[in-house]
Amino acid sequence: MRLSHLHGRKTCDRVRTKGKVWRGNMMVIRWLSEDSYSVQEALSPSAIFLGTYAPQTLHASAVKRNRMRRRCREAFRLVLREYTSPFPSVQVLVCPRSASLSAPFTDILADVRHFLSLLTR
Repeated sequence: MRLSHLHGRKTCDRVRTKGKVWRGNMMVIRWLSEDSYSVQEALSPSAIFLGTYAPQTLHASAVKRNRMRRRCREAFRLVLREYTSPFPSVQVLVCPRSASLSAPFTDILADVRHFLSLLTR
């Protein structure tokens, strides 16, 4: 399974406004799995496009906000490595919660596994 970057303001805004919302203990995930997105998707039809954002209201320190984003992205990368069956192409936008900064990494992994189990149904 391939984890690609979700980039571009317009793309992220479209996922934020039109996407479905899943709220976990460690993160809020918005995802969109309709129509074709880009030329990249045609090259890899089972890719997950992942983007993260952390508003300043989450924490005053940019270093800590970036650490929250990196932990969430790494959890997605590790959990996707476990899956052998292909996922449908989906755009995912992750906003970590402040609890993800001090929580054990296993809790973040559990949140990602729970979200991905919803996609495979």
